[in-house]
Amino acid sequence: MEYIIVILALLCVVAGLLGALLPVLPGPPLSFVALILLYMCDNSDISVTALVVSGIVAAAITLLDYIAPIWLTNKKGGTKYGTGGAAVGMLLGLFFGPWGLIIGPFLGAFVGELIAGTTAKKAFGVAFMSFAAFMLTTGIKVVYSLVLLMMVVVEGWSVLWG
Repeated sequence: MEYIIVILALLCVVAGLLGALLPVLPGPPLSFVALILLYMCDNSDISVTALVVSGIVAAAITLLDYIAPIWLTNKKGGTKYGTGGAAVGMLLGLFFGPWGLIIGPFLGAFVGELIAGTTAKKAFGVAFMSFAAFMLTTGIKVVYSLVLLMMVVVEGWSVLWG
């Protein structure tokens, strides 16, 4: 049974790492589920404290992922059209691979601001803030997911052969 749990945990943490890059998957929560799975193993060394802290961090990162783009876009004077355009651009960007995910939110926010009647200069500033928020939150999610990947690999090894 331990083998199945470790394999499921590895699948979850890899999906979590992918989810840190792809907006359709909830990266940090998936990585956290991997840790919970390993915690349930009989000879797991994961403490309740590590589990609680990892869960709080996953929740905070997930919340930040939704709040930061809106906050930074509004901070630059963006409208709801810019925020909505960034979301549409991100979804459309999924069809164009990694570059689409990077450029899509920027172009979406820029076009959204232009539709709202904003000047091109201000629209560019808002679009840049949307892009900066995307890069910031993606970086944070990747770091968290990589840390949990290392924890899961080490703990999984320990559970099976330690």
